[in-house]
Parts: sequence; structure tokens; C-alpha cells
Amino acid sequence: MTRPAGAVLPLARLGEGLRRIDGRGYKAYRDVEGSYAGDGFVLHLDHAQGDPFAPPSRVRIAVAPATAALPDEALAGKVRRLAVADYLLRRLRAAVAAAGRDRPRGMGTSGLVAVARPGQEVLERTAVVVRPDGSVEARLGVGLPARGRTVLGREAEELLCVVLPALVRQALADAAREAEELRRWWQVVEDQAWLRERLAGMGLVAFVADGSVLPRESGASDRPLRGPGVVPFRAPEGRLAVTVHLPHAGPVRGLGVPAGITLITGGGYHGKSTLLRALERGVYDHVPGDGREGVVTVAGAVKIRAEDGRRVERVDISPFIGRLPGGQDTRCFSTENASGSTSQAANIVEALEAGATCLLVDEDTSATNFMIRDRRMQALIPADREPITPFIDRVRQLHRERGVSSVIVVGGSGDYLDVADTVILMDAYRPQDATAAAREVAARFPI
Repeated sequence: MTRPAGAVLPLARLGEGLRRIDGRGYKAYRDVEGSYAGDGFVLHLDHAQGDPFAPPSRVRIAVAPATAALPDEALAGKVRRLAVADYLLRRLRAAVAAAGRDRPRGMGTSGLVAVARPGQEVLERTAVVVRPDGSVEARLGVGLPARGRTVLGREAEELLCVVLPALVRQALADAAREAEELRRWWQVVEDQAWLRERLAGMGLVAFVADGSVLPRESGASDRPLRGPGVVPFRAPEGRLAVTVHLPHAGPVRGLGVPAGITLITGGGYHGKSTLLRALERGVYDHVPGDGREGVVTVAGAVKIRAEDGRRVERVDISPFIGRLPGGQDTRCFSTENASGSTSQAANIVEALEAGATCLLVDEDTSATNFMIRDRRMQALIPADREPITPFIDRVRQLHRERGVSSVIVVGGSGDYLDVADTVILMDAYRPQDATAAAREVAARFPI
């Protein structure tokens, strides 16, 4: 089929072309690549796969504003449109699954309709895009039907010309029918984005709303843990309790994590790392019902960990590592197999170069010799023989000179009590302000 470049043909022409190549070799699908206008939408077959076992073909369906019929309030602002697109993507996945199109119906990918699988976060994706004028574009992977390596043109006609537009329309119809749920969706997302922009001005690096559910189902699932044993988060009374006034939810009380050096401590299995993981994901907006939609962290927060064996390329780790044996220059450090300490140093420097304003560190995933070096080891190993300047010696300087805060989970190193501005003690998943008690302990047991 020949057509002018960029031309949009009637959808009927696609059906004609598919019937014409019925029974031919699979590569004949390439003949019908192009754009086709239907009733209120345009279908773009951007790339037809050359083999039924190849990755699915790339298809876009662009729906006109009048057909999409999204309410004007759903289009007001980038954050709101992003939330609406996220909602439509989830409804599209549900429609595809309900129609039984989420799995192949033949060899290879034949008959499959593949839609991006969103997680618990609301992210800017290309799978569904909502534009300011109210038009909607859905992007899907489609396994073009085949018998062996022979084109099934009539099945492809039904799939492309009937089924796909109907699935997209179903997602839009679901959104219209569930208008209140859609409104709640973008309101929850807008509240998170609004608060994230204002945390620094409030002197905070994070906020955790009362009632948040931080534990997840399992290490393989990011869904919230359910059941009678789940402990909803609640901020302790006192200076860490903060009330924020959100545009849609109104006044919300929770824990404000101050800028500076904050320790999260407590016994094993009491929720220290769970809280830090929630703060780590708080740089993203979360869907309603996730349990962490009230956990918001400054956009510049970065999780730091040791990564034994990672590649490092020309990173200045000299603030933490100097005078390596063999004379290797740590001001421009490269290696194919970094140690725990050099990898963690490189991760911090790279984060700072990328604009990080808050470092999130868990001692369980850190190199011990990078985090701390106690008095006995200092006595045994002279300073001129130890190339590592531990993080504890730099953390205060990072905040004072660079304005970079740190939130650190510690359960075994009391030395960090000396440098902490705030200490949060987790007790059976309930936070307590232990700052005063920590200072008293640090004074009683000086290092």
C-alpha cells in the first residue's frame, strides 16, 4: 500500500489492506504501517513486527477531545493531567484483562495486547498521555495474529479496527462513570506534589502523615500489608508533630523530619528500615489506598548504599578515600570492581553532583568501615595508614557547607548520637522523639 508520508487514511483502508495480505508471509504486515482515522480517533500502526516471536508491534490510538470527553477540571495543570493519565492507564489494563487480551491467542505474541504495568507510584509515562486540549493517546504493544508465520488478516482487522478502539473507549467510559474516584485520584496526587514543593521552606526533608501504612506485603510485592496486626503510623506528641494544610485534604497531622542530621534507631524488627524505605519512595507520588500517599520526601532525597563490585568511572572520592595502596589517584577514581567503601563513597559523590539535598542511609546496606571507625581501631591503625575518612566525620560538614541533610538508620553504632540533630526511636512501629535521651546518653558515655 502506497501513501504520502504522514498521510492519514480512513480506517476502512486498513481493513482492506489487512484482508488483501491475508495468508501471505508475516512480513507483509509491514505493508499496512501508517495512520488511519476512525470515528473520533486515529490509529497509528507505527511498527509492525517482522515475526510472530518478535516483540509486539507498536500501536498508538489518539482519541479526540470530544470523544475522550474528560471534564475540564481534570485537565487543569500538569500534575492533574498526569494523575488522570495514570488512572486511565490502570482502567485500560483492567479492560484488556477483562477482555482476555492480556495473553497470546496463538504462537509467539499472536493476539496479545500489551499495556504498561504501573506500580504503586504515579509517574509520568508514555503509555497513556493526556494533553491540555483534552485529547488522549494510548500506546500499546500488539501481537499481530498469525498461523505459523502466515498473516491472519481478518483476525488482525478485528483486533486493530474494532477491539483496540473499544478497549480505549472502555477505559474512558470507566473514568466518566467513576467521576468521583477519578477526582479523588488527582486530588491525592496534587496534595503530594504541593507538599513536596514546600517541605524545604518548612525546614523539613520529609513528612509522614498519621494513619500511613508503611509495611509492604512482602519483599516481592509493593502493595500495603493488610490485617489486624498492621500498626498505622502516628507521630509522637511534641516538636516532631507537624500539621500541614493541604489544598484538598485540608489539615493533616504527621511526623515532620527536620533538615539536618536525623537518626532512626530502635531494636531489630521495630520498623527502622521500613520507615526509611517509605521515605526513599516518598520522592514519588503514590496512588490512593497505597498507605504511603501521606509520605512525602523532598525531591532531592537519594538512597545511598554500598554496591560491592560496581563499576566506577572517574569519580572524585578523595573527600572520603585517600592514599590508596599503589598510589591510585582517588581524585579521579576508576575501577571495574569497587569495594564496599569505595562504591559507597562514589555513590555519595555522584548523588551530590546530581543535586542531592538529602542522603538516606541504612547501616544494614552500608560498608561498616565507611560508616564508622571506633577508638580502638584508631589506636590499632594509625591515621596515616588508614585511607578512609568515615561518613561520621563528614556528615556534619555536608550539612553545614553544602546544605545536605542526612537521615541514617542506626542500631549498632552509638557514635552517631554525637552528630545527630534529631533521633527518632522506633518501638513496635511507633515513632518516639528520643533526641533528649540520646544527648543524655552521649554525654554519659563520651567517645
